[in-house]
Amino acid sequence: MFPTIRDVRCIATAPTGINLLAVKIETSEPGLYGIGCATCSYRAATIANLVDTYVKPLLIGRPVDAITEIWQLLHQNAYWRSGPIENNAISGVDMALWDIKGKMANMPLYQLFGGKLRQAVPVYCHTSGADFAELKDNIDRMRAMGYRYIRCQSGFYGGGEFGEAPASAPAGSPRGVYLEPRKYMNETLALFEKLRLTYGDELEFLHDVHERIHPTQAREFCHEMDPYRLFFLEDVVSPENVDWLREIHSHCTTPLSHGELAVNCHEWRRPVIERSLDFVRAHLSDIGGVTPALRMAAFAGEFGVRTCWHCPPDLTPIAAACNIHIDLAIPSFGLQEWTASASYSVLQQSATAVGASAAADALAEVFSGMPEYRADGYVYVSDRPGHGVDIDEDAARKYPCTYGVTTWTQTRNPDGSLQTP
Repeated sequence: MFPTIRDVRCIATAPTGINLLAVKIETSEPGLYGIGCATCSYRAATIANLVDTYVKPLLIGRPVDAITEIWQLLHQNAYWRSGPIENNAISGVDMALWDIKGKMANMPLYQLFGGKLRQAVPVYCHTSGADFAELKDNIDRMRAMGYRYIRCQSGFYGGGEFGEAPASAPAGSPRGVYLEPRKYMNETLALFEKLRLTYGDELEFLHDVHERIHPTQAREFCHEMDPYRLFFLEDVVSPENVDWLREIHSHCTTPLSHGELAVNCHEWRRPVIERSLDFVRAHLSDIGGVTPALRMAAFAGEFGVRTCWHCPPDLTPIAAACNIHIDLAIPSFGLQEWTASASYSVLQQSATAVGASAAADALAEVFSGMPEYRADGYVYVSDRPGHGVDIDEDAARKYPCTYGVTTWTQTRNPDGSLQTP
């Protein structure tokens, strides 16, 4: 007889100032539990209510070994399916059950996925700067830390800070983050020309458009980026415009990655089949956890499309560890995004802002067993059973979440109309 689910509860915490949500599943076997990531930072309270009100009563008493059964049950139980709220709740449960299964088998997750195909995972980091000199300083600092893949931005995805409408906008336009697509495109092209002149082919560069230009502009922009030989361009269109990828891809040789906003397989399946993208990305908790990620990786691999999972600051180290365990075991792996929240060592080594070291200490106080970035360009996981990450609930309570109005997603075109962020 397998142990059964005895309790399901949420743990909300913000050690780095970003709302994180974990789900803890306790079992009928004393001391056996698992934790999973259910983080959508901007709707964390809603997900917690969903878990407490609907998911917990549904799962109490069910056997912990039935991961696929439970995933499908949660997926269809509300009748209407998919979406970031529902999927994050499912993810919290799914990752926790995989964690439990690994502990029962006394194996790390990568062993359950078939064992290592690689000993560690190559990762890319993020750099930005107000001007080229500042960006170059940050690139040199990352290069000194061993990174060979570096994502470069200037400013915040082509926009500024949230604030009043610029004078060029129509009178009465609302506050927001205003974007100037043509200015962004021209400046980015000039930026990468300088980067290649400065570094040659020594480093692999990446760039994130963040879906903030029109598809017709994306077609032009991707073609004009070809001379700078990027490792990939990310999210050149929004999920709503994913059908444009085929045409855009036919106009450029720059590899394209897409999918961090995906919440349903229909948003990425056809571009994979048509080979309209080169790297499929997903935020693991937004698609429902480990179970659908393994399916996505296997499906994409059949068409020669590689993975590059989303790993932003608004994600727990639990999900970051699950990313790495999957990466270690799948043939279709391409590259892995890596940011401060994923690893204490990255926060400590790359910290330049005031308070960053304190944030690293707070993160390590709440989460133990995080994957480790070493100064060789790779991330390593421990051989602890399960995904290897644990949470200190007393420490988590020291860093409560705050629930305010999200402003960075209130992005606007020059005429004041809303643009997807």
